[in-house]
Amino acid sequence: MNKKIKNWAKWIYWFLFAVAVIAVYKTLDNFNDILAFIKKLFGILMPFFMGVLLAYLFYIPSKKLEKLYSKSKILKRFSRKLAVFSVYVIAILCIILLFNVILPAISKSVTELTNNFPSYYESIKGYINELPDDSIINKEKIKEAVSNIGNIDFASYFSTEKIIEYVKGVVNVAQGIFSVFVTIIMSIYILLQRDDIVRFMKKLASALFKEDTCKTLGKYFKRGNEVFFKFISSQLLDAIIVGIITSIAMLIMNVKYAVLLGFIIGLFNIIPYFGAIVGVGIAILVTLITGGLSQAIWMAIIIIILQQIDANIINPKIVGDSLSLSPILVIFAVTVGGAYFNFLGMLLGVPVVACIKIIICDYIDYRNEKKETVKNE
Repeated sequence: MNKKIKNWAKWIYWFLFAVAVIAVYKTLDNFNDILAFIKKLFGILMPFFMGVLLAYLFYIPSKKLEKLYSKSKILKRFSRKLAVFSVYVIAILCIILLFNVILPAISKSVTELTNNFPSYYESIKGYINELPDDSIINKEKIKEAVSNIGNIDFASYFSTEKIIEYVKGVVNVAQGIFSVFVTIIMSIYILLQRDDIVRFMKKLASALFKEDTCKTLGKYFKRGNEVFFKFISSQLLDAIIVGIITSIAMLIMNVKYAVLLGFIIGLFNIIPYFGAIVGVGIAILVTLITGGLSQAIWMAIIIIILQQIDANIINPKIVGDSLSLSPILVIFAVTVGGAYFNFLGMLLGVPVVACIKIIICDYIDYRNEKKETVKNE
């Protein structure tokens, strides 16, 4: 009897092995079709993913407003619904402000800059030609680089037709108005029913894993969530503050394209370390071309001072000590994240590394405690 069971087990093993080989072969043979299917599925589910992301970004503001409304006996019953409604009203007002005040000013500056680029290009060539032959700067290489820049038709990239194409591309990626609608509805329902979702996830985790594993997963999920949200929200807030104060400073100094340059500095400031350097470098270069050496130097001094104030006072106040990463790890995270995932990788690389550091440090502490316990026994 045992021999028959062993023979059957052997045949089942080889049968399953053959099925696995056929499955792998068919997968590789139809790899392009499978990729196309996954891509299509991902496109269909994209509004739902975006809804989760939007709900995630609005969670903390919604939670704080809910606590505020709960203090009132009249509003307590509807505190969550009012909080979610208020968050979306504020978001819509911010979008209206962006499209009616900030974007028109930036668009005007971009159009003017591209239209005046030929004259700025000639000015750059004049500066280069005036450099002495024994200068430490290689004139020929600079001339070649400037020549390559001069051959670029910047106006074509910001023409009305191109802008329409860009807008169409954004609409296609977002899959039209319906996808945006689904994203918003999904995020609203997630925010309203977040307690039920959390309870379900806890039940699922307890059904799949042991109690200790569930506690560990819950602990790291909570800590990881705090790191991600605080870093992303604080970096965005800090970028807005830096963009505004640098724009105001440059407007006071009569720097041309002040709003555009302030927007660029604020945008690049989202990326730790490298972003501030690149943003300020672009601003100095544009000011040197449009306003001369003297204005560029003064602008550089003022902006660098403001960046130092931000780095040492504003940013620490906003971010706090939630990450506790050394500059080496931050630079590593930004470099690796940018190499593999471009701008998004530069932004998310730092919180990812911070979460990995938390797990590694906890593991090291656990192992050391275990060794100490064994040693004492």
